[in-house]
Amino acid sequence: MAKKKEKKEKKAGKRMSKKELAALLIDFFHAKSSETLSMKYIFSELRLTTHPQKMLCVDILHDLLADDYISEIEKGKFRLTNHGTEMVGTFQRKSNGKNSFIPEGGGEPIFVAERNSAHAMNNDKVKITFYAKRKNREAEGEVIEILERANDTFVGTLEVAKSYAFLVTENRTLANDIFIPKDKLKGGKTGDKAIVKVTEWPDKAKNPIGQVIDILGQAGDNTTEMHAILAEFGLPYVYPKAVETAADKIPAEISAEEIAKREDFRKVTTFTIDPKDAKDFDDALSIRKLKDGLWEVGVHIADVTHYVKEGSIIDKEAEKRATSVYLVDRTIPMLPERLCNFICSLRPNEEKLAFSVIFDITEKGEVRDSRIVHTVINSDRRFTYEEAQQIIETKEGDFKEEVLTLDTIAKALREKRFSAGAINFDRYEVKFEIDEKGKPISVYFKESKDANKLVEEFMLLANKTVAEKIGCAPKNKKAKVLPYRIHDLPDPEKLENLSQFIARFGYKVRTSGTKTDISKSINHLLDDIHGKKEENLIETVSIRAMQKARYSTHNIGHYGLAFEYYTHFTSPIRRFPDMMVHRLVTKYMDGGRSVSEAKYEDLCDHSSNMEQIAANAERASIKYKQVEFMSERLGQIYDGVISGVTEWGLYVELNENKCEGLVPVRDLDDDYYEFDEKNYCLRGRRKNKIYSLGDAITVRVARANLEKKQLDFELIEK
Repeated sequence: MAKKKEKKEKKAGKRMSKKELAALLIDFFHAKSSETLSMKYIFSELRLTTHPQKMLCVDILHDLLADDYISEIEKGKFRLTNHGTEMVGTFQRKSNGKNSFIPEGGGEPIFVAERNSAHAMNNDKVKITFYAKRKNREAEGEVIEILERANDTFVGTLEVAKSYAFLVTENRTLANDIFIPKDKLKGGKTGDKAIVKVTEWPDKAKNPIGQVIDILGQAGDNTTEMHAILAEFGLPYVYPKAVETAADKIPAEISAEEIAKREDFRKVTTFTIDPKDAKDFDDALSIRKLKDGLWEVGVHIADVTHYVKEGSIIDKEAEKRATSVYLVDRTIPMLPERLCNFICSLRPNEEKLAFSVIFDITEKGEVRDSRIVHTVINSDRRFTYEEAQQIIETKEGDFKEEVLTLDTIAKALREKRFSAGAINFDRYEVKFEIDEKGKPISVYFKESKDANKLVEEFMLLANKTVAEKIGCAPKNKKAKVLPYRIHDLPDPEKLENLSQFIARFGYKVRTSGTKTDISKSINHLLDDIHGKKEENLIETVSIRAMQKARYSTHNIGHYGLAFEYYTHFTSPIRRFPDMMVHRLVTKYMDGGRSVSEAKYEDLCDHSSNMEQIAANAERASIKYKQVEFMSERLGQIYDGVISGVTEWGLYVELNENKCEGLVPVRDLDDDYYEFDEKNYCLRGRRKNKIYSLGDAITVRVARANLEKKQLDFELIEK
């Protein structure tokens, strides 16, 4: 009889697993975090009516007590253990609701459920309360205050209904579309790309509310899409009128008294070597013979800071931007066009002001003497890389003796650098040939040849020399403040991973020893893989093991170049750190005192961050063009190589055009595949089939989503 009754009771309430009930209980305690809850109250609120359910609940309460997740205030009365730990840090939003909190000053990320997020946005500075950590559960937090909004603007496509509109975003951090009242549309129509500012996100509302800041144009239009990429990364896509007006007022003429203050190189053979589509020539080379075997080589850099005064409206804009941004089909310059393409650009047959590093150097690359001086130059010729390359290869053409001598010296400098332990990452770039509407019509690979390397070596030498002149202080003297370009040693753990990864291809790399030992071993690896099918892949994984170069006033040297002192001096038209260095070197040469280290370290951090953002935007524009290019090749079959492995699928890079797409794990339907992070592979649970990084693979182009800049491939079994 009792058994029958129990059966009935079981039926009465829904049968819940321990896991389900535990989740329900935890949520309940969080919802009532400030209250003390009796057992009876818990049973009633959670509708636990059957005996087994109640017993299961008691069991879970004991677990929670043991884990210090709840406290028993008095017999049978419980409360959430809130250790009162309040923490400040950064909120990271994920569109799947798995948000996290990164504590200030480091520490493990803390999970923040959507219900506890207080609608914080990605990268907001927030204060959380921290719940006690349970066994087998991640630590959890709840946002109690939003201290500082990081970003309240989003880019997306408008969908306009009769009395309201939405911005549909492809942003991976925002799960919900943004609601826009009709009067805040700024004339936007369905299908327009727009920038929207979130103005509020009411507590109970599912969607944030926003207003249109700017309409970029019709989705799918090339300029609209490029501007959308810039806006997505918070980069400017128009140049402020006031700054351009200020630049228009700068006189281009050079006065006789300015020339009198400078070393005159106008009669010395001088030329520029640049990409064929370049307009801003910020470096030129001059060369003249001093005696047999000894040459004077001048590295002449546009004297931008002569025209752009510190603190001026142009300077403030350049500081904010910190770098020019190079998208697939356009350059977004750091300086107004009049300066970068006209006044400062070292154009042929025009007198120009330069800041120069002059070397007395042998053909074996031995520097006998060097000096840094302000000069006036007049370039005799503008070479493209292709033209200079042809002279190097055929030994014929304009200024052939000068070009060939510079090539000889550059090769000697390069040789020296590698024997000192510089790392030789010689990557090709994927470029698109684009028609007048911005449509990609073909893909080609840009390789670095002798002409590129010639220019590179002299720029490296100039940057290194400037850094040494300021950084090498006499004994017992403190070096004056300068922004250096620094590069740390590889991360030991990542080196270890690299070593394990390349072992499967039969290669080795040293993971310990002196830094020269390690760099020589990396170079040896790069030589070994040259021309092999796994070259691009191993090079990519090797680069990931490296630290990122950045700017800092604290010099630790540049590991990748094997230089103890290195700075950026040679590109002031397109990089703000070079402008800072020009100003400081001028100041110190005139006997000026050292500047504030803290101020310049902040500027270095800002420049490093902007460089990273610009690189991300550049990658996004390449990705967009790759997807656009492949969208006309749906259904076509290509050979490729697995270039990335994640729990959601395999990234495959096509051999023919280096476009990358994803084979989603859901499409690998012959087995249940698990991600093995350590070995960069997906492994089938039943048949044990393995897909590893570097495997050759054949795929069909399945889908191309321009909005998401995403290509999907299907696997073709051979």
